[in-house]
Amino acid sequence: MVFGRNQAAPAVQNDPAAPRSSFFSRREKPSISSAGTANNTGVSPASPYAFVNRRPTFGGWVRTIWVDILTMAAMGAVGLGVYMAPPAPTRSFPVYFSNGEIVYPQFAYPLRKNIIPIWLAAVLASLIPIVFIVLFQVRIKSFWDANNAILGLLYSLINAAVFQVFLKWLIGGLRPHFLAVCNPDVTLPPAAGANNDQVNFDKNSASGFGFLMFTRTVCRGNKDDINDSLESFPSGHSTAAFAGFVFLFLYFNAKLKLWSNYHPAMWKMTLAYAPLLGAVLIAGSLTIDEFHHWYDVLAGATIGTICAFGAFRMVYAAIWDWRYNHIPLPRGVDGINFSKGMGYGGFENAVLTRKAGWGTFVEGNYYNNGHRHHGHHGRRSVSRNRDMGNGAGYSNGAGYPTAMGPDRV
Repeated sequence: MVFGRNQAAPAVQNDPAAPRSSFFSRREKPSISSAGTANNTGVSPASPYAFVNRRPTFGGWVRTIWVDILTMAAMGAVGLGVYMAPPAPTRSFPVYFSNGEIVYPQFAYPLRKNIIPIWLAAVLASLIPIVFIVLFQVRIKSFWDANNAILGLLYSLINAAVFQVFLKWLIGGLRPHFLAVCNPDVTLPPAAGANNDQVNFDKNSASGFGFLMFTRTVCRGNKDDINDSLESFPSGHSTAAFAGFVFLFLYFNAKLKLWSNYHPAMWKMTLAYAPLLGAVLIAGSLTIDEFHHWYDVLAGATIGTICAFGAFRMVYAAIWDWRYNHIPLPRGVDGINFSKGMGYGGFENAVLTRKAGWGTFVEGNYYNNGHRHHGHHGRRSVSRNRDMGNGAGYSNGAGYPTAMGPDRV
C-alpha cells in the first residue's frame, strides 16, 4: 500500500546505486541494487539505474562519443570544402535599363565591413552557451548533463553550418552590395525600336529578352569578393546565432523550469529570453551593414532554430514537457525507461532551480526536507493526488506515479 496522509515518513536508506553529488568525483561501477523497488521504503525506482548519472572513465567516455567525433570532423571537412568552393550556378542579372537607370537598386549598396564578423558570430554562438552550461554545473554537478548539453550544442551548430553552406553554394543569390563589388563593364542595351543588328556587342554583351541580362564575366572586381557576393542566401551569421542561442534558450527553460508547475520569478524569464535577443541582434545587424536581405536572415534563423530543436531533443528527454526536459539521455540500448514508473536514471536533481521541490530530491526519502515534495511528481499521497489513469493512483510500492497517458503528473 502507498503511504497515507498521516503516516510518518520512512527513514532514509542508503542505496549503493545512488549517484554521488560531486561533478568531478567518480565512483566504481556499482552493483545493480534492487532496494526500494518492491517495497515501501521510499527509494526511487530509478535506483537500479542511478549509476547512469556518474562520471565515467576517460576511456569509457570516449567509447560513447568516438563516432560523433568522427562524424563532426567529417561534417566540418565537408562544410569547409563547400565553403571554399566557388558558386555552383551561373547566375544572370540585369544592370541597366536602356535609359541608364539601374534595374535593381537593392543590389547597389556600397560594400561595408560587417558589424559582427562571421567568425565572431560563430564564437559567440558557441562559447556563450558553453560558459553557461559549465556555470550551471556548480549546482547541477552532473558530468552527463554537461556532456549532453555541449554535444547537443555542437550537433546544432555543425549541422546548421553544413546545411547553410550547401544552400549558399548551390542556390545563393546577390548580396545588397553585389553591383559595387562586381563593378560591371557593360554596354547599355539598345533602345526600344533600335536595329539590333547595328549594335556591336563584345564577349561581355548582354543576353536575354531586351538584352538586359549579364553574367559575372562583366565584373571587374576582386574575384573572391565577387564569389562571396553571389552567395547571399541564406545568412550564415543568422544560422549560427540561432543554432547556438536557441539551444541555450531551451537549456535555460529546462534547467530553470520556467514553464512548469509553479510561478517562477521574472528574472528567470528574462535570462531565458536573453539568448533569443542576442540571436536577433546578430541577425538584424546584417541588414544594417548591407550584407544580407531580410529573407536571407529569415532563412538562416529558420535553419538554426530547427537544428537547435532537433539537437536538444536528441540529447534530452523532452523539449517542452517540464517533467522530463531536464533529463540528459544516456547512450546505449536501454536508455531511461519511463515505462517502469518514473525512471530518471539518477538525474532527479539535474536542474538549477530549487523552487517547488525541484532539485531537492533525496535518494531513499521521498518526504524530503520535512514533507516538501519533489517537483516531478507532486506530493506522494493518494489523498492529495489525482488518479493516474489505472484506478490505483500509483503503480509501485515506492509511491511514484506511473507514466501512463497525458494525465500523469
